[in-house]
Amino acid sequence: MQNISATIATNAPDLFIPKVLEGYPVLHNQPVQWGEMDAFNHLNNVVYYRYAESARIAYLQAVGMFDGNMVTVLAQSSCQYLRPVFYPDTLLLGVRCQRLGNTSIVIEYGYYSYEQQALVATAEAVIVRLDSTGKTKLPWTQKERDRLMLLESEVGHIPKV
Repeated sequence: MQNISATIATNAPDLFIPKVLEGYPVLHNQPVQWGEMDAFNHLNNVVYYRYAESARIAYLQAVGMFDGNMVTVLAQSSCQYLRPVFYPDTLLLGVRCQRLGNTSIVIEYGYYSYEQQALVATAEAVIVRLDSTGKTKLPWTQKERDRLMLLESEVGHIPKV
């Protein structure tokens, strides 16, 4: 395990970084709430997407791409559930860029359960950048691309371009 300077961890217990998340430059700590359980007493599937949204915002903030002036839309998302999650637990979500396109970014997530000491889900999302009208795709600037690549390189990860 390592302590990564690029890591963002909100209320992370002991700043513990599991080996499976070491290649993720942004980590988002997410306590599981009782009200998020479904009829089968495990974390409801839709909650994983809410957690991904919070982690995605933390990632975009870390690379300076979420300043209120940029318009992005979620074009696609998917989640693979590997193990059920139960209350009480805290998940640590690793976030990284899988691929950086001209106007889009593919973000991948790893969900680690502190209680189970294991990866419990993986997910992916495609984000598209738009102009201020929200109608035309807008390319990432070179400065944004450089910041993203620098953040990723700090943990030895190189996104596809």
